[in-house]
Amino acid sequence: MSTIAELRLSATDTTLEQTFERVPDVTVELESSVSKNRPSLWVANVDRERIERAFHADPAVSSTELLVETDHRLLFDVRFAENRGMNRLYEELLVEGSSLLEAWGTDGWWQMKVRFPDREGLCEGYDRLVERGVDADLRRVSDVRQRTEVESRLTPEQREALEAALEYGYFEIPRSVSMEELADELGISHQALSERFRRAYETLVNDELESAGRPQ
Repeated sequence: MSTIAELRLSATDTTLEQTFERVPDVTVELESSVSKNRPSLWVANVDRERIERAFHADPAVSSTELLVETDHRLLFDVRFAENRGMNRLYEELLVEGSSLLEAWGTDGWWQMKVRFPDREGLCEGYDRLVERGVDADLRRVSDVRQRTEVESRLTPEQREALEAALEYGYFEIPRSVSMEELADELGISHQALSERFRRAYETLVNDELESAGRPQ
């Protein structure tokens, strides 16, 4: 049974402290799937010029490159100064077998969601953060029962579609493949693939809501 923990870490003890001080209303979210070489950050609630000035003035940031600009968010590739990067959020926290699910920050605090192999792993990672002097607030902990392949309510076709979508980058931002291209890879119609996705999403959402409703 794995454990999911939600934590709050001070930017003072981790990274981008001065960016948050200069733009306290900004929201920054880690987008790890875009760049394999350095972190990419979604930025919201601030205009481009203001956040670029804040990044430029922050000693934790060496350089930035704007990748995507939408009406509501900006996506930057960010190069950090040595020992001042995003890894300061989680390098001590991630024990063997754990993974970072989400990381976002605002108003001088980083919020993180991490999957640990068990509660013992969570305690080990949390203790290492405290020993390093990081102000870490454990906000929520939940245990997740592992669902075996036999127990899965996804059909083989739905599982195949989701696995192919993950492999070919359909869920990445921006997408590496369109639904039409993915359907061609699977040898099915666009409509058939769309239906598989819809039913798979419905099953996964139902499972998640049912799991969340169980008493811990």
